[in-house]
Amino acid sequence: MRKMTAIAGAFLSLGLGMTAAKAETLKFANFMAPTHPYVASTFEPFAKAVEEATKGEVKVQLYNGGELGAGPAEQYARAVDGVADLSISLPGYTASNFPLTLVTELPGVLAEADGTDKLWNHLDLLKSEYKRTPLVALWSSAENILYSAKKPIRAIDDVKGMKIRVPSRNSGLLVEAWGGTPVSMPVSEVYNALQTGVIDAAMIDGTATKAFKLGEVANYVTLGMKTTNSPFFIVMNRDAWQGLTDEQKAAVEAAGKQASLNGQQSQLKVAASGIEAIAAMPGKEVIRLTPEQAAPFDAIAAEVTAKIVAETGAEAKALVDALAVK
Repeated sequence: MRKMTAIAGAFLSLGLGMTAAKAETLKFANFMAPTHPYVASTFEPFAKAVEEATKGEVKVQLYNGGELGAGPAEQYARAVDGVADLSISLPGYTASNFPLTLVTELPGVLAEADGTDKLWNHLDLLKSEYKRTPLVALWSSAENILYSAKKPIRAIDDVKGMKIRVPSRNSGLLVEAWGGTPVSMPVSEVYNALQTGVIDAAMIDGTATKAFKLGEVANYVTLGMKTTNSPFFIVMNRDAWQGLTDEQKAAVEAAGKQASLNGQQSQLKVAASGIEAIAAMPGKEVIRLTPEQAAPFDAIAAEVTAKIVAETGAEAKALVDALAVK
């Protein structure tokens, strides 16, 4: 009888051990639709990489289309509050928390081709902004361009008086310096605002043609001047991060870096195809500024970058010196 009791106790102990070792499932909040290119190219591979690297000890469950709460601007707060363990968003939506990160979006600081590589090579210069929510992934985007509904933008004077949606405070300062009126607005509201005339144009990258259907409501796209990009990040709830082992943290970090590279590659590809797509639509026009036409835009952009960097401080100057396009 004692032997049987001992065996039963051993099985009970084994069962408790198995319960303690069951997989940790991290909730990933994504405000974008399940059909958005990032889901298949970036988020799903990230989840798979984490699970494989941790041998199933950590899994990532995607909640697409705002299932954990709608609105891109609120995604950072969901990671902070623990509504989600991971969330995708743009630091520009909560700009006061990320002044250094947003220096990287300024004209002339990063190039499209190698912007994300440069960010990861100098990530130590940004770590101070991610104590509240550990940084998992960060990538630079395609350059923002101008989608306008009725008025073509062929010269800087055309911008004057136009109400232009901007993705961040820095982009707003740029548009204002060009002579326009910046309107802060989440990307999910741009289509209706452009269609109804609430705004005259929108500053956003070329992915918007298809991903947010701006090809349906914009008749003109202008590019060729130096402008901002809109960096994306994936951040993690601090308690969820601290609950991981060192090996699991390393796995998440490695998957996050690859997700950053995947995210940039995906976006550049989709942005380019978006510009090609709207150019092929009847009645639409893609305006590619010549160097002479772009020069007045670029001169003002350089002044805006210098002003913002100076106001942000010595850390911003060190970051720009490390990252700036040579």
